[in-house]
Amino acid sequence: MSKSFYSLGLMSGTSMDGVDVSIINSDGNAKFKGIFNKYFEYSEDLHKNLISIRDKINSSNDLKIHLKELDILQKEITLFHSKAVNEVVKEIDFNIDIIGFHGQTIFHNADEKISRQLGDGNLLSQLVRKKVVYNFRQNDLKNGGQGAPLTPIFHKIISKNIKIDFPFCILNLGGIANITAIESDENSTLVSCDIGPGNCLIDEWIRKKTRKKYDKDGAIAKIGKKNIVILNQALDNHENLRKKNILSYDAKDFDLNFVRGLSLEDGVATITEFTGSVLGEAILDFLNKLDDKTRTILVSGGGRKNLTLVESIKKNLLEKHTIENIDNYGLDGDFIESQAFAYLAIRSCLKLPISFPKTTGCKEPSTGGVLVQNF
Repeated sequence: MSKSFYSLGLMSGTSMDGVDVSIINSDGNAKFKGIFNKYFEYSEDLHKNLISIRDKINSSNDLKIHLKELDILQKEITLFHSKAVNEVVKEIDFNIDIIGFHGQTIFHNADEKISRQLGDGNLLSQLVRKKVVYNFRQNDLKNGGQGAPLTPIFHKIISKNIKIDFPFCILNLGGIANITAIESDENSTLVSCDIGPGNCLIDEWIRKKTRKKYDKDGAIAKIGKKNIVILNQALDNHENLRKKNILSYDAKDFDLNFVRGLSLEDGVATITEFTGSVLGEAILDFLNKLDDKTRTILVSGGGRKNLTLVESIKKNLLEKHTIENIDNYGLDGDFIESQAFAYLAIRSCLKLPISFPKTTGCKEPSTGGVLVQNF
């Protein structure tokens, strides 16, 4: 019988608003059980500072120019994560064997083989006195992959814990949207990729125009009026990016220039429809390359709560596939990513692959992550 581990996963996504913490019990293979989930919100100052530095980093050279500021923020981010871990540890009555520390992505460019996350694994290990796995993406980039998405192997495992007909998909609507096809509960080939913007454009518009961080439930978009001329032009322009067959996107791959001059409501309505159109077409394209089977698509991530966005995606799927909230299957869609990095940390320790040719484009199945024990 394989050994199982209690692993704690830490994930802070593109929204840069806080940290999701999850504890799982798993053997790094088929065994998996979710134990604990909790969200820790960043302070307003930290949130603003992270958004500010990300806006300044548009190239690998910018990483050098802003090195001092990045170092200061990295320490602050690491301290925040350590406090979250220590608070969680006080709430449980068992020992954490390993921590999966994703960090806060500031810059991702697969062509340059760079994926920069703020987060000091050595310092975190010292502060919480636990083994820590971090820097998950670099080895995949080194092996010819795009560095993302890394969660598909976890999507495969959770499929064994829910009652659903195969084949099906998991669509993660984070800042960037990605999709994983689960063909069966056997050892079928994993197929996954990023497919476009998730919440990133919507959130950025809301931040620029209001003091809010996102469009709750898609309520503002619902009352706005879509500008069809601007929308169609933006979709035509996006077609050039889509033709590049990119497996992983960065938020910087998309911008808001196409809606400048619109009101708050009309702007977010147009952006939301743009996002839904892009994702609907990308999903159909992704699935048509596999086969012509009808699938249920389970939606996770914060974007699943944006009802206007989800309705737009449904409309653009032309009723061929069914979209459902992953929460309906006994899972918490807010914590799939943090659970995934807890799971990936275990696989990293066991030297098992976390990325695959049909998910990131790497040459062969590759492990990843750096293990540190600094206490």
